[in-house]
Amino acid sequence: MSATPHTASTHPWHGFLIALGAGLFFGWGLALSGMTDPLTVQAFLDVAGEWNPALAFVMGGAVLMSLLGFQWLLKKRQAPICGDVFHLPQNKAIDRRLLGGALLFGIGWGLAGYCPGPAITSLLAGNTEVWVFVPAMLAGAWLQRQTNRPR
Repeated sequence: MSATPHTASTHPWHGFLIALGAGLFFGWGLALSGMTDPLTVQAFLDVAGEWNPALAFVMGGAVLMSLLGFQWLLKKRQAPICGDVFHLPQNKAIDRRLLGGALLFGIGWGLAGYCPGPAITSLLAGNTEVWVFVPAMLAGAWLQRQTNRPR
């Protein structure tokens, strides 16, 4: 009697454990690179003052690895390990909504020194000042979903 091979993607905890591991690795990288320190982020954004270009190398490395990794992955696999299909953006338009959202994101990032990934990493690391930012970020995400529902 031949048993059906058990693939990793059929195990109920497989996707959760991969997401947890990837998230922990990502958070560790954010903390290691200094992206969880709002003063480091603000110094990077202060191009007219005491500019610190270190985060440009972090972001450049991340963009390069993502570009190469996604190109390789999309050629090698038909579907992700823990899913049926890759969820790739369909809308490629650069419009007012995209530019306005990018502007609001950048202003918030510059004022607070946090963007979503580093904010959640800082929250889990026990940084108390981020306890105001994360609920405001979640409220903004909720508001965006409410205002963009199909009518």
